[in-house]
Amino acid sequence: MAFRRVVAVAAAAACGLAGGSVFFSAVPLGKQQQQQVVGKSSGDAPVPLPPSAAPPPGLLLLSSPANAASCPATAPGWLEKPNCGYWDDNWDRREPLALMNLKKKNEETGEEEDSSRLAHYKAKATRHIFLIRHSQYNTDGNSDKERILTKLGREQAELTGQRLASLGLKFDKIVHSSMTRATETTNIISKHLPGVKKSSTDLLREGAPIEPNPPSSHWKPEAVQYYEDGARIEAAFRNYIHRADVKQEEDSYEIYVCHANVIRYIVCRALQFPPEGWLRISLNNGSITHLVIRPSGKVALRLLGDTGFMPPEKITRS
Repeated sequence: MAFRRVVAVAAAAACGLAGGSVFFSAVPLGKQQQQQVVGKSSGDAPVPLPPSAAPPPGLLLLSSPANAASCPATAPGWLEKPNCGYWDDNWDRREPLALMNLKKKNEETGEEEDSSRLAHYKAKATRHIFLIRHSQYNTDGNSDKERILTKLGREQAELTGQRLASLGLKFDKIVHSSMTRATETTNIISKHLPGVKKSSTDLLREGAPIEPNPPSSHWKPEAVQYYEDGARIEAAFRNYIHRADVKQEEDSYEIYVCHANVIRYIVCRALQFPPEGWLRISLNNGSITHLVIRPSGKVALRLLGDTGFMPPEKITRS
């Protein structure tokens, strides 16, 4: 035969940013390659590679679900343990089975009672989350009050508001950061969405969510800033990004006007990507990011930093 099939080769290795255990999947390899992988064996079982050995050509490096719970926790204390590449159905702590009190299970009716009770905890609606980055602002301001939108920034906000209005959606609310540039952006956008209620929050203020990996050469906040801002931005994620409440009957469309760091961190957390990778994403001023959270808890990213509705000369990233 030109090729032989490797049955399985197991080895311990690091799981990248997320941390964890891995296994090598079985794939067709040439005879010479197989000898490099398996080596001599007294039976049919392959000889495992030593932990320090690099994966040979043709083998896929995958996370092991069986060992996901043993992933080392290298993240800050307020951030939960990484899931090593496997989707956590209870990421928002609203998974129906997790909400049920299984101790009340009636042994006589068994699964039937569980099924009827489970329906009571299931979400029915989809949430559409529109994350808007504020428009261009005066970066020379010494205080937040002085960091107001530029003339171009106001034009960008008008274009963003027009774009949102053109979608023909019934927006339920606008929540914005309490910082001046986000508040001004919101006021301009809201003119194009009459009747949509606005509210302000400190949770969505700009900050340093978590130390990025790889580190930045030009942006290095003090460790205390990550400590102070990180927990707050994580609190914003937990407060605003989750599946719909069980009482919500219809799909909702919600707008959150805030900042680049906050949005990038939220996207990584919502998609269950390593949050340390947030700085690898770039967002334009006035851009639209669209997350969809299904009743099942599954999350999809429909738009990331969209500014295709702006003329090229109006696009900035300051």
